Amino acid sequence: MSIHTAPPGDQSKRITVIDVARGIALIAMASYHFTWDLENFHYTDPGLTAFGWWKLYARCIASTFLFLVGVSLFLAHGRQIRWNGFWKRFAMVAIAAAAISAVTYFMTPDSFIFFGILHEIALASLLGLLFLRLPSLLTLVVAAVVIAAPIYLRSEAFDHPALWWVGLSAINPRSNDYVPLFPWFGAVLVGIAAAKLASTTGLLARLATLTPGSWAKPFTFIGRHSLAFYLIHQPLLFGCVWLFAQIMPAPVETREVVFLKECQVSCEQQRDTAFCASYCVCMLDTLQSEAAFDRLYNGDQTPEFKAHLGELAGICTAKTEESPMTQGGQQ
Repeated sequence: MSIHTAPPGDQSKRITVIDVARGIALIAMASYHFTWDLENFHYTDPGLTAFGWWKLYARCIASTFLFLVGVSLFLAHGRQIRWNGFWKRFAMVAIAAAAISAVTYFMTPDSFIFFGILHEIALASLLGLLFLRLPSLLTLVVAAVVIAAPIYLRSEAFDHPALWWVGLSAINPRSNDYVPLFPWFGAVLVGIAAAKLASTTGLLARLATLTPGSWAKPFTFIGRHSLAFYLIHQPLLFGCVWLFAQIMPAPVETREVVFLKECQVSCEQQRDTAFCASYCVCMLDTLQSEAAFDRLYNGDQTPEFKAHLGELAGICTAKTEESPMTQGGQQ
């Protein structure tokens, strides 16, 4: 995943600040994964990393990292595609991605990583070669279309699991790391266009002359060994939290309590606390009365069940809005 970052025309010199930027992005990614691990072992509230600022943080990290993939792709192959080096790095990333899919399928089959960030990097690197010679403006236009596509082009035609990697399905597949082609390839295209513009304006040449201080050495090292860091950091962090949990386990909570907490966090992205408390209790009671709670807990993604959940959400919303307790808190 670490791609040579010398500007076209100067293949002997790396741009250290890009290695530093990649290293910082990886440290940020590790901090998010560590928080996810704490949530997984119930040391934080359920749903903490899936909503609000943590969700925005995760998307910013992934966008930055994929942007740097585009930058690195242009820097390594912008003047001429070095096929031997490209296929070597492509194979390393693809094999690592396949290994992650296999390991996570064994450990968490219901939410295994079938198309995570390494899968995206492998595919985006291959497709990105098509844009290395195109004008920057055209590349940016395509990037905008790719980023906007999931907003306008979602369709049930992409609901088959074999097409989930595209990112245009009407459902949201369960996965611990889901980075589909749309919209994330857009970040790579923006990186390619930015690097090309920086090359023509002389910015790359100026960046190549910058030498960060000693504070940047750890980030530089991580940035230059990004694939190794990515593969090692999460098993290490997960293992540390697991070990701590064996010594000082978090309080055990029932599935119902976990559901209510996750529902509350999700609901409060749009409504007030009082409304969400009543709404979530209504949803839980209704699901349990229909014996549908187990289906939800087991991640039923069938269109029929998702449509039914939408109906229940509408019913509970209406009931909660009609409740005197919640009406009193509305302005």
